[in-house]
Formats: sequence, C-alpha cells, structure tokens
Amino acid sequence: MSKWRNAALPFLAVLMCACSDSNGTQANRIPATRVDQAVAQLDSVVNDVMTRSGIPGMAIAVVYADQVVYAKGFGVRRVGEPARIEPETVFQLASISKPLGATVVATQVAESVVSWDTPVIRHLPWFSMPDPDTTQAVTIGDLYAHRSGLPDHAGDDLEEVGHGRQSVLERLHLLPAAPLRSAYAYTNFGLTAAAESVAQASKLPWEALSEQMLYRPLGMNATSSRHADFMSRPNRASPHVRDGDQFVPGAQREPDAQSPAGGASSNVLDMAKWMQLILNEGRYEGRQIVAREALKPALEPQMLSSPANGDRPAGYYGYGFNINTSEAGHTRYSHSGAFSMGAATSVAILPAARTGIIVLTNAQPIGAAETVTAAYMDLVESGTISRDWYEAFTPVFDQLNAPVGRFAGQPFPVQPAPPRPAHAYTGAYSNAYFGDATVEAAGDNLTLKIGPAQQTFALQHWDGDTFIFEISGEVSPPGSRSAVTFTPGPGGTATEMNIEIYDEWGQGTLKRR
Repeated sequence: MSKWRNAALPFLAVLMCACSDSNGTQANRIPATRVDQAVAQLDSVVNDVMTRSGIPGMAIAVVYADQVVYAKGFGVRRVGEPARIEPETVFQLASISKPLGATVVATQVAESVVSWDTPVIRHLPWFSMPDPDTTQAVTIGDLYAHRSGLPDHAGDDLEEVGHGRQSVLERLHLLPAAPLRSAYAYTNFGLTAAAESVAQASKLPWEALSEQMLYRPLGMNATSSRHADFMSRPNRASPHVRDGDQFVPGAQREPDAQSPAGGASSNVLDMAKWMQLILNEGRYEGRQIVAREALKPALEPQMLSSPANGDRPAGYYGYGFNINTSEAGHTRYSHSGAFSMGAATSVAILPAARTGIIVLTNAQPIGAAETVTAAYMDLVESGTISRDWYEAFTPVFDQLNAPVGRFAGQPFPVQPAPPRPAHAYTGAYSNAYFGDATVEAAGDNLTLKIGPAQQTFALQHWDGDTFIFEISGEVSPPGSRSAVTFTPGPGGTATEMNIEIYDEWGQGTLKRR
C-alpha cells in the first residue's frame, strides 16, 4: 500500500536538476545578469502556474548577494474570502522545517553542546531503536540524514491517531528496521528524535531553542515552531484540498508532534533571511550566527537518496537538506514540503550564483511550488526554461495523491456474505503500537474509535467479516478506504481485527482485550 510520501521529494529535487543546462557551463561562468533576467520573468512563470493549477495562493521571495530582489504574493489566503496573499502572509512550511531545524542544530554543534556524531541516547536515554546495537550507535546526524534504518515515514500513522511526540518516539522500536546506515528512508519522527535529543542537551524545549538560537537572531519575527503561534497570526494562509477541478478549504493540519520535521511556520520575508544565512555560510548582516564549520556538514552529501537512473543524476541528502548537482555542474541545496491536507512548499539555493528562491502555497501538493523553483533555477543557470515543469511534475504528484486501500474506488459487492450480529464485533481491542481501540454499535451501525484522539470512523459492511471506512488525512489522500477484517473465534465472537490502512509495517492487527 502506498501513502502520501514526502520521501518522494528527494526524487523531485533530482528531477529539478536533471534537465538543466547540459552544455558543460562551469559554475563560475554564470553571468551576474542572469538573476536579474530570471527575476524579470518570474511574474509570468507564476501567473502561468496559478492559472494551470488553480491553486488559491502563493508567495515567493528571491535573494541575491545579500539582498531580497523579489518578494510577492499571488491569489487569496482562503477561497471565498477577499484577503490577498502578501509577502507578509504566514504559511505552514511542512518539511522545509527540516533544513530550517538543521540550522538550529548547527548552532548547538557550534557551541559544543552536541556534535553531529553524538549518539541520540546520550541526551535522550529513553529512546530506542528496533535493534539494541543501533540504539547505542545511532547519532543525531544519522537521523537527520534519514539513514537510521527506520522504515519510511515511521510513526506518522501514530501521529494521525493522536499520539504525541514522546508517545510516538517511544513506539518506534516496535517497527521493523534495516541495518544502521544501510539505506535511505525518510522519517519525520526519526529526525524529530534527533532534534529532541539536541533540545534535551540544550535544556530548552525545541520550540524555544529554535526561537532563541535562530529566529530571534535573524529577526524572523513571523516564524515559529509552535502551531498555536501560526494559528494566532491574523495574516495567515488557510489550507486547501482539491475537489474535482477546484480547490476548497480543508481541515487544518496540527503538526506539533513532529515540529522539528514539519511544524514550523513562516513567511517568505523571514525565509529570505534564512536563505541569506545559508548562502553566506552562517553569516547574516555581518554577524556569524552559525559557525561555518558546524553548518558545513549539513550542506554536504551524507547519504545517497536517489540512485542515478539514465540521464537523471544521483541525489543525496545532507543533514536536513537535499544536495544535488545539476548537469551544468552546480551544487544546489533544496527541499520540498507537503501536507496532503493543504500546504506545499519548495526552496532551492544555488551558491554558485549566490541566489535562492522560496515558494510557499496554501494548497495540497500538485507540483506548483516545485514548478516555480525549477523554472527559476533553469533561468539562472542557462537563461531558458528547459522543459514544461508543470507537465513533468503532474504525473508524479497524481500518483502520490491517488487514493489508497484495496477497495478504494470499487463498488460494494452486489451479494455480500452477511455479517455476524453486532455483538460479535463490539468491544475493546489493543496492541503495543497503536494502543487502545473500541468497536461500538449504534443501532445497526458500527463505529471504530482508535488512539488517544479517539479518531472515529463509521464502519460500512463490505463482505462477511470485512468492513470498510472512508479515510482522508495526512497519511491517506481523499477517496482512500481502509478494510477492517475481524477474525472470529469459538462461538463466532471476534478475537482480533486487522485495520488495513495501519498495517504497512505489520502493526495493524489489534487483539480483543
């Protein structure tokens, strides 16, 4: 079963590099006028993307040589309301929180509070991995480079049903894992464990550490790693999801549990300051905010994330950053962010041209943000846009946004086997990973409640002892369905149930208590 995967985003970063200027131009030959020419075409690029995609709003900033040379908003904050997107409008950053947070970690590396090679359990002794030896050896850097061995997106399903940060991290050891440093697998909560270890070493909560060490020194006054701060901003963008051929307001994503990986919010003016810091190797307005040697490892390849394939070069991950090399020989730092519940973001930084671009949108990910960053990088590197990027990204995002579940989109059986009486299924169930769940009857209907949030689903009979529920959230795109299959014991009473949508790592079976 596939879910929405930010793990696909390193591939997108590689795709953005794969068709750039192929004439062998060297990095030091990018003319100084290229940025001016690229910026001059951005309005046209953005208007085309907005028209073709139909997304409600977008904000963009471009930096060049210590200056913000472009900062604009397009569209509206919320469909049906007049308030316009402005450069000051605050958006959820989603996974751009990762490179932002890696910069926070670098401040603590610079102060010798931790190093990138510090074992996570040194400051987070209750954290454990599936393998005891890995528990002892896994470092902050391993988790920031997604090479810990944890499976792709480990723990996201726990967040979905209401487990908080520590509760999720305490359960990761129950999942299957690859050997340490043997494979790349993108994990929001693996990275969050590393950040939490840094926060413990610093004796500050992660949210306060980020504010004290990065946001405040840079004057990023609209930036926060607390969801409550985002919600308190009067000038903020609302999430939107696609409904047919249009976008409509969606449910608000609350990502505090994975704040270091996806919970930051900001506007493009603040993020421009951060891009300047990265381009200047830790300096901002003449002040060394982060020591160069502490930041440098984050901006170097640490793990292969996408093997070379045909004319597509290999992609790498540093510590919180995608690190790629275009065919023109230029190194790029980049990252995308995505909430399937209604946010998509993209950043790309080209040190050879001393420029970077940040794109924030208030719609579910469909490739609009990446189209703008890819087109801008093309224009800077070669003076022309190498391909129709929106057309290139569309099938990738269509696949990522496709409904999941083996019964998704299927008609109900015409002559299903009848279910057992409701009391055969009702009762309390649990397992060590998800915790408690209950199946309750209301008249002829059954409901499933699971997790600390008591997330509630109406069960519809499918066939025999199998029911389904409709699900859409961060781990399941709209239109998804999950089967719930009960296993009868002696006398016909169910002894366990299997929830398909939560069974990717073999943790979807809950036994009757």
